[in-house]
Amino acid sequence: GAGTYGAGPAPSSGASMAAVVDLRSSKLGQTLVDGQGRTLYLFEADTAGNSTCQGACASAWPPYLSNSATRPGNGVSGALLDSSPRDDGATQVTYHGHPLYYYAGDSRPGDGVGQGLNQFGAKWYVVAASGDKIDTD
Repeated sequence: GAGTYGAGPAPSSGASMAAVVDLRSSKLGQTLVDGQGRTLYLFEADTAGNSTCQGACASAWPPYLSNSATRPGNGVSGALLDSSPRDDGATQVTYHGHPLYYYAGDSRPGDGVGQGLNQFGAKWYVVAASGDKIDTD
């Protein structure tokens, strides 16, 4: 089901957790991660906030979903942080107009196995604080 990836225990206050976008240093530079430090990616086939990654694509590249607000971490621009509706009705976190995804091949925080992969018709890249892809090809 949707939303199971990255779902943790709810805070005791009863408030719904904001989807956090943070920065983490990696061998690729400072890249966007979620609140647990897991690498986030953009998909070059997406256009202006609209995700084209559905079905089998979303199994390999699970969208970073938000049930409530989005919150920028240190070094992340709140002005670039947003969300957009997906075809399945869920709400996906976006940054600088790029829907954000996890990669199923990343097993732990800090992994960047998906960097530069060409899957489902276009390339996938980690994202800099500017909102631009970090292209290492």
